[in-house]
Amino acid sequence: MNTPHGPEQVPHDPRTDVSVRFALRSPARLKTELLAGLVVALALIPEAIAFSVIAGVDPRVGLFASVTMAITIAIVGGRPAMISAATAAVALVIAPVSEQYGVDHLIATVILGGVFQVLLSFLGVAKLMRFVPRSVMVGFVNSLAILVFVAQIPHLVDVPWMVYPLVAAGLLVLVFLPKITEAVPAPLVTIVLLTAVTVAFSLNVPDVADQGELPESLPTLFFPDVPLTFETLRILAPYALAMALVGLMESLMTAKLVDDITDTRSDKTREGWGQGVANIVTGFFGGMGGCAVVGQTMMNVKVSGARTRLSTLAAGVFLLILVVALGDIVGLVPMAALVAVMIMVSIATVDWHSVHPRTLRLMPLSETVVMVVTVVATVSTGNLAIGVSLGVLTAMVLFARRVAHMTTVERTLTSDDTCTYRVTGELFWASSNDLVFQFDYIGDPENVVVDLTAADIWDASTVATFDAIQQKYAAKGKTVTIVGLDGASLERLRRLSGRLGGEN
Repeated sequence: MNTPHGPEQVPHDPRTDVSVRFALRSPARLKTELLAGLVVALALIPEAIAFSVIAGVDPRVGLFASVTMAITIAIVGGRPAMISAATAAVALVIAPVSEQYGVDHLIATVILGGVFQVLLSFLGVAKLMRFVPRSVMVGFVNSLAILVFVAQIPHLVDVPWMVYPLVAAGLLVLVFLPKITEAVPAPLVTIVLLTAVTVAFSLNVPDVADQGELPESLPTLFFPDVPLTFETLRILAPYALAMALVGLMESLMTAKLVDDITDTRSDKTREGWGQGVANIVTGFFGGMGGCAVVGQTMMNVKVSGARTRLSTLAAGVFLLILVVALGDIVGLVPMAALVAVMIMVSIATVDWHSVHPRTLRLMPLSETVVMVVTVVATVSTGNLAIGVSLGVLTAMVLFARRVAHMTTVERTLTSDDTCTYRVTGELFWASSNDLVFQFDYIGDPENVVVDLTAADIWDASTVATFDAIQQKYAAKGKTVTIVGLDGASLERLRRLSGRLGGEN
């Protein structure tokens, strides 16, 4: 809901959930959260079915996963308004388990993956988010927008011609309705309106029922029938660990994105172990597991304006009601309506400022390279986790290269028998690599002073470099004195010097 001064500010405290209490006291906010959850629930159905196909399981496995993931994370998660459900990233990782060993082993993998996520979260994996640079975040946002759009293309190819005017009409509603009123979310109006038109005129276009069979009963407790042996653990552990890492990375990146959009801070550690708990619960209800769903999260937060975990809970509850009790009605929703909504989500998700020519001219080349690497890697693999990993790796390499060229060495002849080298910069494996070649071992006098007042030693490689420098001077009968260090740099030099072996 908007105020005359901009988007309504919802007070939020991740420890006490002030936001939920505020939503329950505010009829306008309550309506926004519930309607946002309904829209998200409708959009989750075809994707959950599609991800079930990827994982090689019955569509009901994906749908129940989305229900249990959303409801559980709404209670235990650390990022309000973020949507968790069955995802393509997790489906791709666990698909080989279903193919080779069957559904029971797949469910066991999901449960084990959840356990790994809980353990990793308590070990502090969420703190690694501080090492993700802004250029990677921008690449993450732009690539997920591309992936959301690309995912709609199959629904626009080899379809009846009426699909195209329906999608166009849906986009018009999504663009212009918010300019007239925000009393009802534009995505919900689009879905209802296009469904009514399709039914009234008996249009022969693809609908949700064409995507797969909807369940007719509630999910029940499920205990996977797998042998509890070390051999089973050996087989499933690699897949479970990969699922845990991919799910955590995608969820924590999405949480950070929602933080930026809503100007609030979330508890990343709680979100991490919350994802683990959600996957454990999902596994014991026969679901295929999942993590944060970026597209539906953007629909919930950016398009529908949701801000509390009430919208996430509503999405799970509405999804369960829709697929179990109202499956026949939901099946009538034309895919064109959902495609229009997701296209608008992709457009709203792009960081248009980051790709503006003026921004690209002002931005350092290295920052642009990192963003492009993240986008290209993500889009080409279809995996956000791979794209983010390669983006962070590229940023690290470029940063090391840039810092390595900021080290300088100045030589001063202080007397006939003494020469001083003043080293300036941060010394680590990249910047100290060529340091050994910047001294005049033959021409220098008997006493050499290396002044490190304006430098810091960060690793063993640098200490080994100074050991090599001293050894080269010693071979010429000359002495080297290192001065100017203090604190951790001095302690590091004293602890490691002469104990690393070899000569550079």
